[in-house]
Amino acid sequence: MVVRLRLQRFGRTHRPFYRMVAANARAPRDGKFLEIVGTYNPIPNRAGMKEIRLKTDRLKYWLGVGAQPSDRVSWLLGKFGILPPPPSKYSAQKMKPKNESEGGES
Repeated sequence: MVVRLRLQRFGRTHRPFYRMVAANARAPRDGKFLEIVGTYNPIPNRAGMKEIRLKTDRLKYWLGVGAQPSDRVSWLLGKFGILPPPPSKYSAQKMKPKNESEGGES
């Protein structure tokens, strides 16, 4: 059984709230899970802070036994130092300025 660490969506329309869960990879997104390992509220509160709560000991356990985090979960865990941060997604080709000859003007 492949275990994934992923987000389960709760809340109402345009007001998401997520649980971070360890779940079977074949289970649906909001379906059966093995354990809740944290929560994430992406809507900032009045102070402008987004709330996240993690059970770091349980996250380290699941990662230790081979659970695979989803892209967003690995990004969140990288922000808090549980995982190494994922590599940045940028292309060196897009960073170079265009030459005047490549401008497309005839």
